[in-house]
Parts: sequence; C-alpha cells; structure tokens
Amino acid sequence: MRVRTWPVVGVVFAVLWVFVVGQPLTPISLLRGFLSGLIVGLPIAYVFRRLYGRRLDLGRGVRALPYAGLYLGAFTRELLWANVDVAYRVLSPGMPIEPEVILVPLRVESDVAVTVIANSITITPGTVSLDYDDETNALYVHGVNGRNPEAIAEPIRTWEDYALEIFAEDASPDDEPRPIVVSGGERDSTADRQRGGVGDD
Repeated sequence: MRVRTWPVVGVVFAVLWVFVVGQPLTPISLLRGFLSGLIVGLPIAYVFRRLYGRRLDLGRGVRALPYAGLYLGAFTRELLWANVDVAYRVLSPGMPIEPEVILVPLRVESDVAVTVIANSITITPGTVSLDYDDETNALYVHGVNGRNPEAIAEPIRTWEDYALEIFAEDASPDDEPRPIVVSGGERDSTADRQRGGVGDD
C-alpha cells in the first residue's frame, strides 16, 4: 500500500520526540508526549516534504522492520565491544594503537544507505569514516587497530548485509563484496602475533 510520505515522517518525528523529551513510562505520559510530538512533527514534515519522495510503500517498510532490528542489534553489539576495546588500548601501558586507513568498497548505492553505514562507522569508537569515493562507491575508514584490517571491515559488511534489505538495494547480501584496500600495504603476520592485544586475531 502506497501512502503519502510526509505524514509517515511526521509520525516518526513524534516517536522520536517521546524519546528526546524523556516522558515517564506511563501510558498517559507516553500518549501525551506522542500527541505533542505530532503537533510539532507533522508541520515540520509537511514543510520539508520535498526532501523525500511523494509516496511511500508501507508494505515494503513493514518487511524491512526485522532487518532494521537485526541492524540495530549488530550495531549495538559492535558499539559495546568497541568501547571495551578502545578503553583497553587507551589504558594499556604499551598503548597498542596502530592506526590504519582502509578503503571499503560498498554494495549499497543509495545516498541514505551509504549515509547510515558511514554514520554507524563514525559513531563506533575506534573507527571514523573519512570520505566517500563516488567513482568507486567506497568509504575511506580510519581504524585505531590497523594490524587486522579485515577485522575493521567485518562489522561494516554485517551492517551492509542488513542495509541491503532495509533500503531495497539492487545488490543482495549473497553478492560477494569487493576486497578492501589497505593504505599501508601488507603487514608482517609474525610481528602481529608477537604484539597480541584485545580484538586481534
């Protein structure tokens, strides 16, 4: 079923409003917060309606919900692990930080999907999205643990698998991703094993 996009966006704004304002967890308070959010969110969504498509496929949105939940779960797990890993590296006497920049080719192509992936990378401690290469459809990613560049790319690939489904991209999670490019070249695996550290293979 296709519906106008701006009212749906207004409802999403209303839900976000409930979280931002921090309503008490009672049905009346949540309902009051949601209605207040509609009063604020619907006019804003209407004013900026040209920024998104006219119609939205609600059925497609409902089918994407499980993948959005999986994305959120995978992102939260990686976020928690990355906090522990970065804390270890900062507090360790040897400061086992070996930064590296890698180029991660993407299978997602829409602006919104690329933006979601790039923001997820930047929000996760220890990694930052530096730039997007439009010609190769790839992200430059800086990581504090460059000893295992594939470990930097692994969670990105997982998020991308779910994003392909969420945003109905042309590619499929079954499509083999192109290999990453490491700016510093190959690393000495013997030296890597001697150094060790949290999160290293």
